[in-house]
Amino acid sequence: MRKNTMRLLLLLTSLLVLGGCTRGTSDLHRWVAQEKAKKGAPLPPLPVIKTFESFVYKDQAKRDPFAPSPNDSAKNAKSGPRPDENRPRQPLESFALDSLKMVGTIGQGGKMEALIKDPGGVIHPVHVNDYMGQNYGRITDIAEDHVDLVELVPNGSGGWMERKASIALDVQ
Repeated sequence: MRKNTMRLLLLLTSLLVLGGCTRGTSDLHRWVAQEKAKKGAPLPPLPVIKTFESFVYKDQAKRDPFAPSPNDSAKNAKSGPRPDENRPRQPLESFALDSLKMVGTIGQGGKMEALIKDPGGVIHPVHVNDYMGQNYGRITDIAEDHVDLVELVPNGSGGWMERKASIALDVQ
């Protein structure tokens, strides 16, 4: 009996809910018709598309104008500075230049030595014409607050070029 009562109650609730959904949609249809009847803003005219005459490059047998000349790259590879591969490497050449820190200087008789700390915490004294960094960096000047050097880096066409670099005194 209780099941029948529940079914009857569920049926009545469903009928009431569905009965509320039968409201007409005539006002919606009327609004849509009004919106469709309105005239929109006039569209601007389409732009005139210019036609361009195409250009065909007909000199396929000639050298590519964007490729480097074979003479230039061979000339650049032979001229200019070159690293000395025969000299013995110094301990600070195994570290990247940006990982080295200048921690001080020592002066004696007009000659300056810089104190360079490697990433392992070891302090190395260096002089002018010593090498450090992985790009064949040769020390050119030592001042109280910085060390200047010249590195040799590849120039992209088989040769080398000089690049100036500096390590400032680390005041920490």
